[in-house]
Amino acid sequence: APTQRWSMQLPAEVSAAAGEAAVLPCTFTHPHRHYDGPLTAIWRAGEPFAGPQVFRCAAARGSELCQTALSLHGRFRLLGNPRRNDLSLRVERLALADEGRYFCRVEFAGDIHDRYESRHGVRLHVTAAPRIINISVLPGPTHAFRALCTAEGEPPPALTWSGPALGNRSTAAPGPGQGVGHQVTAELPALAQDGRYTCTASNSLGRAEASVYLFRFHGASGASTIALLLGALGLKALLLLGALAACTSRRRTEDPVNQDTPPRPQAQESNYENLSQRSPQSPPAATCPP
Repeated sequence: APTQRWSMQLPAEVSAAAGEAAVLPCTFTHPHRHYDGPLTAIWRAGEPFAGPQVFRCAAARGSELCQTALSLHGRFRLLGNPRRNDLSLRVERLALADEGRYFCRVEFAGDIHDRYESRHGVRLHVTAAPRIINISVLPGPTHAFRALCTAEGEPPPALTWSGPALGNRSTAAPGPGQGVGHQVTAELPALAQDGRYTCTASNSLGRAEASVYLFRFHGASGASTIALLLGALGLKALLLLGALAACTSRRRTEDPVNQDTPPRPQAQESNYENLSQRSPQSPPAATCPP
């Protein structure tokens, strides 16, 4: 008669820092007094029974070596020995995207009831110091400008803006479309003065900061900033074309070959040719008397 039932033991949560490794413990019992047939160990993410597999290995009959058949991105490795009722998994190089629930499963060859999977799983909690992933200045209505700063971290960081005539001002708000809650966006709706604006992100694990600069053109005629900027770009383009033309002209003047002058004939070096080209009016050569 069976002495035990199918069961699995997992902790409720495992916490680790981003960039490091985490171990997800999982042990199980089964109703067999002894089993040495083929078996398969599986780990899923997201939800039990239907979630995507992140790891799978299989062991042959009588073997304690579970050959890896699937390891997502090569970062998942079995630490436990399924023959000893241990399916513990190691996850390398953690990222914030790895946070979530994981479920272990074991399958024995044979009857359909010889398989079992955890229903509640273990929650992997990934912590991370703040990191600013985007900072920018965008045009707003009526020729105004606004600044945006987006950072990520766990716990979610608090964002603070500082700049000219601004002091310190925290305007953190959840970023649009960020369902996982690791990213936060802070906006300055109107930048009143030119200069340097700095965004600082901080949580219990550290802080990070990044800066952006704003310099606007102020025309006497009241022309818009965009028009003045385009005018400046056009002037630069004309100056560049003039510089290229001057460089081309200088190369032509430095060329020593004159295309309008025919080449001069080269002097003949043969003695025979020199004698044959003498003029008949040349005086005879002097001779010595006998």
